[in-house]
Amino acid sequence: MATAATTSRTDAAVRPMSGEEKKVIFASSLGTVFEWYDFYLYGSLAGIIGAQFFGQYPKATQDIFALLAFAAGFLVRPFGALVFGRIGDLVGRKYTFLVTILIMGLSTFIVGLLPGSATIGVAAPIILIILRLLQGLALGGEYGGAATYVAEHAPHGRRGFYTSWIQTTATLGLFLSLLVILFTRTILGEAEFAAWGWRIPFLVSVLLLGVSLWIRLQLQESPAFQRMKEEGTQSKAPLSEAFGQWKNAKIAILALFGLVAGQGVVWYTGQFYALFFLQSILKVDGYTANLLIAWSLLLGTGFFVFFGWLSDKIGRKPIILAGCLIAALTYFPLFKQITTLANPALEAAVENVKVTVVADPADCGNLFNPVGTRVFTSSCDLARDFLAKASVKYTTEAGPAGSATKIRVNATEVPFDTAKLADSRNATTAALQAAGYPKPGDAKIAKMKHPFDLFNAQIAGIVGLLFILVVFVTMVYGPIAAALVELFPTRIRYSGMSLPYHIGNGWFGGLLPATAFAMVAQTGDIYYGLWYPIVIALMTFVIGMLFVPETKDRDIFAYKGD
Repeated sequence: MATAATTSRTDAAVRPMSGEEKKVIFASSLGTVFEWYDFYLYGSLAGIIGAQFFGQYPKATQDIFALLAFAAGFLVRPFGALVFGRIGDLVGRKYTFLVTILIMGLSTFIVGLLPGSATIGVAAPIILIILRLLQGLALGGEYGGAATYVAEHAPHGRRGFYTSWIQTTATLGLFLSLLVILFTRTILGEAEFAAWGWRIPFLVSVLLLGVSLWIRLQLQESPAFQRMKEEGTQSKAPLSEAFGQWKNAKIAILALFGLVAGQGVVWYTGQFYALFFLQSILKVDGYTANLLIAWSLLLGTGFFVFFGWLSDKIGRKPIILAGCLIAALTYFPLFKQITTLANPALEAAVENVKVTVVADPADCGNLFNPVGTRVFTSSCDLARDFLAKASVKYTTEAGPAGSATKIRVNATEVPFDTAKLADSRNATTAALQAAGYPKPGDAKIAKMKHPFDLFNAQIAGIVGLLFILVVFVTMVYGPIAAALVELFPTRIRYSGMSLPYHIGNGWFGGLLPATAFAMVAQTGDIYYGLWYPIVIALMTFVIGMLFVPETKDRDIFAYKGD
């Protein structure tokens, strides 16, 4: 016979979403919109920002500092997870993520007001980096707060569905930033946009902030935290309890390696490495590549909600781990098929042209260059870096000690002399093109003239392949918020889930494009970088299968930890 509690849970699981619950989801999701809006804004405008705030340095140095300022926001996110996770477990979910979105929104807005280095000198880049650090810290606390808050409002049996709405907002942030940038550029023109118009997208963010704050101020504290506060069972030291006690630290470690690391690399491969692969390796023009990714995201976004809903039926673990496994098994054929459609001439050259770098092994180092700051000086490294950036498949052959580096293209040998670097590169390019490699900018793909230019079998085919990659993203990302919330007891939930999430996504995922390209450059194989997400995803599949518990039926109000 069904109990009253069981009947109540069943009713909650089948009734329509209430107006208050919709408000909770909408208010919580706006922080993630901010996150992605700012991410795409800064990434798209890094060159202009470098000129504005690091103008006293040469162009190459400007770009380096702009990228480092961008990276700073990622690197501090786990620390933000610790700071705001602790506050969220001590003070409450609502007030903590009110603070995080206020810091995040104001930091983004102030970037739009900040005078450049030509006006206030060295203070400009210093303030910019401080703002980026504040954004990163706030973002470190934002996601954990939003996911915890929504999950603790969700009816039992619908947490996956409710929290999956937060995961859809990356697409909204992307499209919002693209629309604002394209609209501003079109109205002002490139010259005015580069001079001052780039500030408008940052200033517009204050509208998002105003709406978000207004809605969040009307919300109540989460029922789980409120009950815990009334019962006096709050943790006095949530960080020590979450990470200093083995029973809880073990859960955080398993969450990182058995769920989030794989989720992070599948996510970044499906969106960011796919875009990098199209532009930097297949040489598709930037406008077309961005539209291809945007369409795949738009078509796939609904699957975040579908897999969140499905995880309420069959569990979080089977969907997340299946996404990791299927992605790992299919990345090579999918990316090779993308090459076939986007640049068939390059594919033919990779298969048929034999390129070898012959050099003294002592002259060949590693090519890891995560933010483009390294300057290579040896002839072997310069030759391999040049070939990798030209998307040439090559092998390295040991030459006699002290011998000069040369590049062999089939039977043609080209000396690679650092003293005559431009001549060496031109001669190599000529040999490659004579052997069958396409000219730079000749990707043989029909350029998209406008966002709806999809009526082309080649473009539609690429969008279809990218859509499959996005479906993998939705499988691993749609249920992840519910899974992390359910792993930790209420008293340390905010702290416990935030840290593994931001390490998994910010470090394992965030370093993926740079690491994968370094692997490509080191080996001379344009597909070799895929081994990074494949190995991490398979690791997560094995650890998750063996050690991570299924949590969909866990009562998060009553769960006190193991």
